[in-house]
Amino acid sequence: MKAARLLMVMATLGLAACATNPDTVRTGEQVQREHSVRPGVVAGTRDVTIDGGRPGALGGVGGVIGAVIGGVGGSYIGTGRGTIVGSVVGSVLGGLAGNAAEQAASRQHGVELTVKLDDGRTVVIVQPAGQEAYKAGDRVSVVSDGANARVSR
Repeated sequence: MKAARLLMVMATLGLAACATNPDTVRTGEQVQREHSVRPGVVAGTRDVTIDGGRPGALGGVGGVIGAVIGGVGGSYIGTGRGTIVGSVVGSVLGGLAGNAAEQAASRQHGVELTVKLDDGRTVVIVQPAGQEAYKAGDRVSVVSDGANARVSR
């Protein structure tokens, strides 16, 4: 029963962390830095899936939480040494399940935008899909800090 409550609390916190609008959220590294703005026209768009499952993206929290919950749940299986085996197996399976859930939760819908800049160059930028939909012919600005770029109106 306690494990179920813990799982519900962790799931609620995890969903709350995802409830931000990527179009208006800026990282601390983006604050008070100069960004170049290059005007252009959208030449094409393509829907993509952004896999946020790179190592360290969420710090492996899903695997750790899964291992803890699996270990606690597994400890209720068997008696004597059976509880130890159940706990170890539960931890391993819980860790694998938690890691898979974390990777699935870190995937997001994105858009690949091909932009023909006014200076004649063409750039391709992949960014999370936001509330704004882009289509060929839209006037946009490519905002860049030299390492990262995004398309905005």
